[in-house]
Amino acid sequence: MAKGGGYRSAGTGRYVSAASGRSNPGKTVREAAGKSGNSGGHYRSAGSGRYVTTKHGKASPETTVFEK
Repeated sequence: MAKGGGYRSAGTGRYVSAASGRSNPGKTVREAAGKSGNSGGHYRSAGSGRYVTTKHGKASPETTVFEK
């Protein structure tokens, strides 16, 4: 993946093309560019891009992404 960030599918957790990410904003998450630190795993909402609780993330696998 390029250093400029990318889009990740909420359903599969895999990277998708920028065009696919832009056309499916409710089911993809745009990741920020730059160095990634390791603070443990956490869930992010595909719709808003905000972090959500682990309970919510596990209950909503199609609309959240688990980040390591």
